[in-house]
Amino acid sequence: MSTNLVNYLQIRLNQGYVTASNNVTNWSETCHITPLIGAFLDDAYFGIYWIISIFSIVYCVGMTLLTMTASIEGLNPSCDEIGCDPTKSQVVVCFLALYLIALGTGRIKLCVSSFGADQFDANDEAERKKKSSFFNWFCLSINVGALVASLVLVWIQMIVGWGWGFGIPAVAMFIAFGSFFSGSRLYRFQKPGGSPITRIFKVLVASMRQSHVKVPDDKTLLYETTDAKSIIEGSCKLEHNKTQRCAAVEVEGDHVQGLISPWKHCTVTQVEELRSIVRLLS
Repeated sequence: MSTNLVNYLQIRLNQGYVTASNNVTNWSETCHITPLIGAFLDDAYFGIYWIISIFSIVYCVGMTLLTMTASIEGLNPSCDEIGCDPTKSQVVVCFLALYLIALGTGRIKLCVSSFGADQFDANDEAERKKKSSFFNWFCLSINVGALVASLVLVWIQMIVGWGWGFGIPAVAMFIAFGSFFSGSRLYRFQKPGGSPITRIFKVLVASMRQSHVKVPDDKTLLYETTDAKSIIEGSCKLEHNKTQRCAAVEVEGDHVQGLISPWKHCTVTQVEELRSIVRLLS
């Protein structure tokens, strides 16, 4: 979309180069910001499948509306030999379509690769190899699609017409999402793991409350769930680090009716999760 969008805004919406470039920049940044917002929602509450389902509909609505603004009389600006003269309502509808696309694509791009990875069992050697193959084909498809969009679709938009140039990718998106929904019964679904922000604050609070406790050399004295599953839904356990902090240390008398306060004791996995985030940002 962004490859030839500046030309579209200049030609059909009669915008200057600077204005068109700024609008495309703002639109592109929106496409990159929306994944940050949606990542919290799908990991914490809804799950990846439902986020893809919801925002794929948003994406298709945006693509359909954009195609209509470029091809249907009344939504399509009137043009002559001098140029195009769009009305204010036509500009509004065009930008509404663009930002619906930004909202949809921002969520889908982030989720599709993660959802694909969820279909493979990390504990199975054969499926681990298939996961690597999946990412290779996924990246190849993305780059081939970008190449086709940069060459073929730009030519169609400039020579054949903008309606065809937007309509073809719109139809392609409908086919893609139809294919995605058709396999719903076969997918593996990971349960949402709860709010990561809440988990981070739990570790910080527990660290402050346990700051007086000495970290033992024996890692078995650190708090962790006894079964194979992690306390974080849908995630695996993380290994103990030698520089583990006091948030995961169990102290005698901390159990109340067989339960441990999550704001005083966090599992090794929760602490390591926060440490991974800190290392990533540092």
